[in-house]
Amino acid sequence: MPITPPPDHPAPDRPSGRTARTARTARTARGRWVAALNGFLPAISAALALGLIVGLLMVSASPGHENGTLASAADAAPAASAGGGAALPGKGKKVTLDFEEGDMYIKPNKVTVPAGADVTVNVVNKGSQAHTLSLLGKTSNQLQPGKSETQHWGVLTQSTQAWCVIPGHKEAGMLVEVTVTGGESASTAAAGGTDAAATGAGATGDSANAKIDPAAKPAAGWKPHDPTAPANDGKDVHEVTFTVTEQETEVAPGVKQTRWTYNGTAPGPTLRGNVGDTFRIKLVNKGSMGHSVDFHASKVAPNVQMRTIKPGETLVYEFKAQFAGIFTYHCGSDPMIYHMGNGMHGAVIIDPPKLDKVDKELVLVQSELYLGPQGKPGDMKKMLAGEYDAVVFNGYHNQYVHAPIKVKPGDRVRVWVDDGGPNENIAFHVVGTIFDTVWKDGAYRVRKDNADKGGAQVLDLQPTQGGFVEFTLPDAGTYPFLGHKMQNMAAGGVGVFQVG
Repeated sequence: MPITPPPDHPAPDRPSGRTARTARTARTARGRWVAALNGFLPAISAALALGLIVGLLMVSASPGHENGTLASAADAAPAASAGGGAALPGKGKKVTLDFEEGDMYIKPNKVTVPAGADVTVNVVNKGSQAHTLSLLGKTSNQLQPGKSETQHWGVLTQSTQAWCVIPGHKEAGMLVEVTVTGGESASTAAAGGTDAAATGAGATGDSANAKIDPAAKPAAGWKPHDPTAPANDGKDVHEVTFTVTEQETEVAPGVKQTRWTYNGTAPGPTLRGNVGDTFRIKLVNKGSMGHSVDFHASKVAPNVQMRTIKPGETLVYEFKAQFAGIFTYHCGSDPMIYHMGNGMHGAVIIDPPKLDKVDKELVLVQSELYLGPQGKPGDMKKMLAGEYDAVVFNGYHNQYVHAPIKVKPGDRVRVWVDDGGPNENIAFHVVGTIFDTVWKDGAYRVRKDNADKGGAQVLDLQPTQGGFVEFTLPDAGTYPFLGHKMQNMAAGGVGVFQVG
C-alpha cells in the first residue's frame, strides 16, 4: 500500500511570495521522498519478511524451543550445576578421616565428605614396608612401618582419589575413593578437575607405552649380555655385595625402560658354588623404595633375611647351600610381581657332585618384558594380566639373534637354564641336536651313554625352575635355540648358536 504524506496544514494567513516558494519547494521534496520510498517498498517488505522467517527458524531450532512454541531466554538457558549456585553443605565444617595402611591395602578404601568441608587426615602404616597416602598422587613423604602422620587436605569441593605413589602399590589396591556430596557436578569436575586415573603413579595407557620394532637393529657400540657361566672358584665362602639401583636400560633396539637391578643388570649376576658352601650377600639399597632379596637356594627365616629394607639401608643375607641345582633369586617386596617384572631376579648355580667337564658352559635366563612408557618402569597391569610385549633371554629382545653365540664344531656344550618369569614357562630346545644329558630340579633325568640310549628334545620349566642340558653341535652352521612355546619364540624368545 502506498504511503501518503500527511496533508498540508493551511496557514492562518496568506503567505508572502518567498514563503510560498519555500512551501512549494518543501512539498516537492516531500513528494520525491515519498515516490522513492514507494519504489523501494517491495524490496524492503521482502527483506523484512525473510528476516522474520529466518529468525523464527533459528528460535524453533534452539534448545529452549519445544513443540513449535517460543521459549523465553530464561527457559532456554542451560540448567545450573548442582553445586554451582547453592551453598556448599560442608562450608565451615571440619572433618577428620582416619586411615590404616598395610601391605597393598588402605582401610577404609571409600569415604564420603560434604562439599566445602575442611578435611584433615590421620594415617598409620601397619605394613612391613614404607607407603604414602597422597591426594591425587601428589608427592608426599614415605611413611615407614609403624609410623603415623597427619595431613591437611584442605577444602574439598568435588570427588577425588588418594593413593600410595610408590610404584605398583596403587595398582595392587592402595587406592581410596573420596566422594564429595553436594559439590560440583560430574560435568563441571570433568571440565575443570584433574583426571585422577590418568595422573596416578604407574598408570599407563597402551598409546603411551613403548613399542618394540622386531626389524630394528641395535645401535653401533651395543654389546650383548655375556652368557658365559661363571667359573666355580672352589672357595667355600662366597662374599658378594648386591647394590640395588633403579636405572634406565635398553631392552630392545631403541627401547629403554627403568629397570630395577642388582648390581646394574637385569637379570642380576649369576653366583656359583658347591653343596656345603656359605654365601654371604650384603644387600645395599640405593633405590627410591623398599627392596629385598629371596634366594631359593637357601633355608632361612623369610621375615629376617628376606625382609624389605628401605632406601639407604643395608642387610646381610647368609645361607649354606644344602642342595645342588640352579636356583632363582628375586626381590620379594610387595607387589612381588612388579619387582620381578622390572628385572629383580637372577640365578645361583650349586654344582652337583662330580659334575662333568665341558668345552663351553652358558647361562640363559628367560623372562618377559611388560613395557611401560619410554624410560619408565614396566606396566603392572600387563604383568597381572600376563600380556607381555616380549619374551627374552638375559634381558634383551632377540640379542643372540643380533649377536649369535659362537661354538666350535664338536664342542661339548652345557647350558644352564633358569626361568625367571614372572609368568611364562619354557620348553627349551636347540634345533638340530638332541640333549644327551638333562638335569632338572635336583636330579639327572637323562645321562650321557645311558643303557636305554635315551635322549631329550626339550627341558621344560615353570617360572623359577631351573636345570641344565648338555649336547654337541658337530657340523658348521647356525643352530637356533628357543622356547618351543611358539608364541614366546615369536615374541623374542629365540637365539642362535653359530658353529664354525
